[in-house]
Amino acid sequence: MGILKDKFKSVALPMAAEVKAMIKEHGDMPLGTYTIDQAYGGMKSIMALVTETSLLDSEEGIRFRGYTIPELQEKLPKAQDCTEPLPEGLFYLMLIGELPDSKMVEHISSAWMRRSIVPLHVFTALNELPPHTHPMTQFSIAIMAMQTESIFAKKYREGINKKDYWDPMFEDVMTLIARLPRVAAYIYRRTYHDGKHIEPDPQLDWAANFAHMLGFDDPSFKSLMRLYMTIHADHEGGNVSAHSTHLVGSALSDAYLSFTAGMNGLAGPLHGLANQEVIRWVMQMQKEIGSTSPTEEQIAAYIQRTLTEGKVVPGYGHAVLRKTDPRFTAQMEFAKKYCPNDELVNTIWRIYKVAPPILENTGKIKNPWPNVDAHSGSLLVHYGLVEEDFYTVLFGVSRALGVLTSLCWDRALGLGIERPKSITTEWVKAFIAKNKVKA
Repeated sequence: MGILKDKFKSVALPMAAEVKAMIKEHGDMPLGTYTIDQAYGGMKSIMALVTETSLLDSEEGIRFRGYTIPELQEKLPKAQDCTEPLPEGLFYLMLIGELPDSKMVEHISSAWMRRSIVPLHVFTALNELPPHTHPMTQFSIAIMAMQTESIFAKKYREGINKKDYWDPMFEDVMTLIARLPRVAAYIYRRTYHDGKHIEPDPQLDWAANFAHMLGFDDPSFKSLMRLYMTIHADHEGGNVSAHSTHLVGSALSDAYLSFTAGMNGLAGPLHGLANQEVIRWVMQMQKEIGSTSPTEEQIAAYIQRTLTEGKVVPGYGHAVLRKTDPRFTAQMEFAKKYCPNDELVNTIWRIYKVAPPILENTGKIKNPWPNVDAHSGSLLVHYGLVEEDFYTVLFGVSRALGVLTSLCWDRALGLGIERPKSITTEWVKAFIAKNKVKA
């Protein structure tokens, strides 16, 4: 194994066991207004961030500036002959705090189309990568390559006043959002369609044009992209992609550097990569059962086996939510309208019926309900977008709307560099000993 690695193992694994035992015995001991368990457990529920764009409630789900997803579907402007909201409208709502009218949404669509021309060197950089490079890796590299266009970085070098930081940040955000669909579609066509690229259509809205450049011109797929881009756009500030973008931005990094950090976080299996893990798990289940339409009994047995093997059921559970994710419900209602007889979709619905009681009966899972990832892959497969490694890129394009809007607000409000105090395990043990004596 190697001398250094062996040495690390001999120190780290005993300490890991010690920390686990310490948390079990003293995890509820306050370190201030939070506990030892929270400090070691990912800072869950510690209110230490301010994010204006959305708020996640454990029972109600996500609210964007106070509006639920069903309310957004009802109140936001829509494209002609489409029942789903335009993401441009959600962007305006998150940025301004009020619902837009159709004219404002058209203005944003036009502004993004004008800004959507991607510098040639970005495509050159992508073409130097091996074709098998993971799409999220390509996506992050492309965003970094576009950093040459940052107005914020240029203005900062020139000596801009602090109170004006929001202005060039706003310009970067608008340009970056405008260009993301073109870059993402280029990666998709390069990776899966022999580099046969499709030029943008300036007559289409942002999400529909993205669908077009991917190679999907079915009107209902364009509707799906409008819905997908809306419901994945934001999830308050504590999730990894939002927090990473905010953290790096707090150092006055520009939008390109900050958003790349967020996308590298989104690519993790416990965050955005979960959507592709769901579809792989479902397809593996179908393969092992020997049916594309497994029964509820077969699904239940497979779930039990998954748990017995010490694995998780992907798409189920959430760090905050304690009910079915409203984003799952929105996709389920879309499927009922456009593809109610799809076998994979119906399998997803049967899992939804079977999984929660099984997970709840384990006594170990606080939230046995599905999250957004449990449904999204099945809809994409229905329309022929079967390359699950690309699913997180779709998520990333959507998430840009929320995290980059928040970056504008960070600079407008003059929020400082994020620098929490950290402690060591030795400090925690001394703290426990000291407080036990007091008790």
